[in-house]
Amino acid sequence: MDSNLVVRALGALAHESRLAIFRLLVVAGPDGMAAGEIAQQLGLSPSSLSFHLKDLSHAELVKPRQDGRFIIYSANFDAMTGLIAFLTENCCAGAPCAASDLPGCCET
Repeated sequence: MDSNLVVRALGALAHESRLAIFRLLVVAGPDGMAAGEIAQQLGLSPSSLSFHLKDLSHAELVKPRQDGRFIIYSANFDAMTGLIAFLTENCCAGAPCAASDLPGCCET
């Protein structure tokens, strides 16, 4: 994973609302959630949610898709596992350990 993208991803997640949005989308799985549902569950205004989703999208952590008149957002599981792999690639001085044995829970 490109270190510039890692910095953007970590920066995006370093905000309470964006972290909550990302975690909610991880729980929702590959089907994702409509923007209005995300706002309702987290108690965010539409303008605030839009701002945070734009930042998460720029960091490639979430993917939007059009579904009729709704925009559905889902977590980018490839980016998430790439970020985790980047952070743990030199764990334990290169020796195999539990941190490097991440399951592919939501492969897309």
